Amino acid sequence: MNDWCKYTSLVPYYLTRRHFLKLGAFAGMASLAPFKAFANAHPAAPSERALVLYNTHTGEQLKTVYCANGEYIPGAFAEINHILRDHRNEQIGNMDPQLLDLLYSISARLDSRQPFHVISGFRSKETNAMLAERSGGVAKHSLHMQGLAIDIRMPGYDLSVLRKTAVALQGGGVGYYPRSDFVHVDVGRVRYW
Repeated sequence: MNDWCKYTSLVPYYLTRRHFLKLGAFAGMASLAPFKAFANAHPAAPSERALVLYNTHTGEQLKTVYCANGEYIPGAFAEINHILRDHRNEQIGNMDPQLLDLLYSISARLDSRQPFHVISGFRSKETNAMLAERSGGVAKHSLHMQGLAIDIRMPGYDLSVLRKTAVALQGGGVGYYPRSDFVHVDVGRVRYW
């Protein structure tokens, strides 16, 4: 398994002009202080990453630590793959670690402990073909079939806020479906619709 957990930042940080000016002021003041004062300016990254997932079709909920001390936890991935399975035929796929890291970053940005309500995680080829026949909005080569996409909402957060947060992270594609009450996120190329 790719050890993405070790190398990604928890929440990408984009400098605005205001942040840049504050950083400059901080650096100027820090140069006047002893070097030890600067050592703890950036807190250490948490040693664990956890997700809370609720499958809207099966009613199952999972809270699990999927990454600890820079290592992915295979047992947690098995649980995640199970809850994100294709509920129509019970087929289980392998969800991509980058997608889980993107969900973690969204949750961290929102400072939320709410579960992600999952509308669609992994999708089998058969299910995807059936959905594509019924709707023009389903891609024939959907990233759901590769475990690279998920459709979500989060209690207590407006869909537009969830969408805006996912777009700001620039982790991949973000689709906005307010009529169907979900946001699509994937770790494919960056694009929005």
